[in-house]
This record gives sequence, structure tokens and C-alpha cells, in this order.
Amino acid sequence: MKILLTGATGKLGTKVAESLLKTVPASELAVSVRDPEKASDLAARGVEVRKGDFDRPETLTTAFAGIDRLLIISADGDNETRIRQHTNAVAAAKQAQVRFIAYTSLGNADKSSLFLAPVHRSTEEAIKKTGIPYSFLRNNWYLENELGSIQGVLKGAPWVTAAGYGKVGWALQQDYAEAAAAVLSGSGHENTIYELSGKPITQEELAAALGNALGREVPVQQVDDATYADIMRGAGVPDFVVPVLVDIQKAIRTGALEIESNDFEKLLGRPVTSINDAVAQIVRELSKA
Repeated sequence: MKILLTGATGKLGTKVAESLLKTVPASELAVSVRDPEKASDLAARGVEVRKGDFDRPETLTTAFAGIDRLLIISADGDNETRIRQHTNAVAAAKQAQVRFIAYTSLGNADKSSLFLAPVHRSTEEAIKKTGIPYSFLRNNWYLENELGSIQGVLKGAPWVTAAGYGKVGWALQQDYAEAAAAVLSGSGHENTIYELSGKPITQEELAAALGNALGREVPVQQVDDATYADIMRGAGVPDFVVPVLVDIQKAIRTGALEIESNDFEKLLGRPVTSINDAVAQIVRELSKA
């Protein structure tokens, strides 16, 4: 069996590769990356490194040749760019006769109000149309997405949110990575959808977990969308990113990421890392930086 990861030098992809290498021989793992030099450490450990560029479909067809199980990690960029790149990857997988596709999607992708959702709906549909067996890993929200807010609190700022009392199923990237590795290296995952969500909690509960890790109370500042946008700009967030962050807050407020599921436990064979432990881990890592 030959497994291939795209985006293997990214934050999530690196963790998926490391998780796989704990359970499968390096000779059974390949990675497709735009810059093979960045994957030299994997090559040194016996992983096959292939050049693949989502903007150059012909490179993907070559990169995916002879692959049994493929993980497409969603790309970065605006929605139009991502849809084009994902479509290229899916078409290349079909042309290369890949036997199984796993894809890192979004929680409730088929009905989500998040601005990111069209990318994932489009990609899921494209994969289904190939007829190739698939598994959609509908990742809720990475706790690491909140690093900026956590760093702000470490510097004395309050926890600022416009999400009201909407809940999010935050979890560590490591848990998402281990779940993906379990699907790629395991069996019985054909034509499945996994809603990978931690226990849904509010911003106040997340701030309380951060307070537990810091040994002090973390004040929460609930604001409206306009004020949130102003605060983000004041914190140095680029103007083009601010509307995206506001949209995320709106979507959380309306329940887009409040997803109850035990799919994590099914794949991990253990409970997802608790929010208190997860936040404490991030605080420790930031303290070392």
C-alpha cells in the first residue's frame, strides 16, 4: 500500500506525516509538495518526496501515480483559488487512478454558513463525482487558530469576541492529524463522513480554560461586529483579513461550529484532548518561544 499526503510541509500536514510514521513504514509513505527541498527531512527518513503543484495539474498526475490512498489537505488562499486548486487535485487523482481519497473538509460543510464552506462543498462534490471511495474529514476549528488572541491575553489584553454565546468544537491540530492518519492507515473508511469536533464550548469557557492555564482570571470583552473590526485593525490585522475574521465571528454566533459528535473518539480510540489540557499545552509552547 502506498499513501500520499499533499501539503505535507504545512502545519497540519507535518503532524499527519509524523503520526503516520508511527504506524506505517516510511517506504509506504509519499508526499507531494511544491518545493521538495522543504521536505528534505522526510526524504532523509525514507519517505518518497514528489513534486506536485496545485496550480500545475500535470505535476499532480505524475505525483499521484501508483498511489493507493491519498490525503488532500485543503489549500490556502481565497475561495476561487482554492476551488480551482482542489479541482485540479481531484481531477489528477482520477486520472492517476488513485483508489481512495481522504479530504480535510469543514464542519457541516454541506450546510455551513462560514465563508469557507463553498470551497469544501465544491471539493466534496468533485470527489464524489469521480466515483473513487472517499472519506471527508470535516474538521471543526483548530485551537491554534486562536493563537493571536491567546498571545494578546498573555500580554495583558482581554479576550475579545463578537461571537456572543455561540459554541465552537475546538481541538488541537495534533488530534485532527492523528484522526487523518487513522483513516489513511486503517480500513473500513470508504465513503464516510466524519464530523471531527471537540466538545462545543463558548468563548467564555475557552477564556476560562486559558485562565486556568495562566492561574488568573481572563476578562472577556463582548463587542459588536464593527467594534471587533476596529480592534482587529488596531492590533495590526491587515485590512483585507478583517472582514474574514468578522465573518467567522458572525458564523460562530449563529451556531455554525456548534457540532456535537463522537467521531473523534471513533478514529482516535481515545477521548479528544480536553480543552483545559489543550490550552495548557499551547500556553507552554508559547512560553518556550
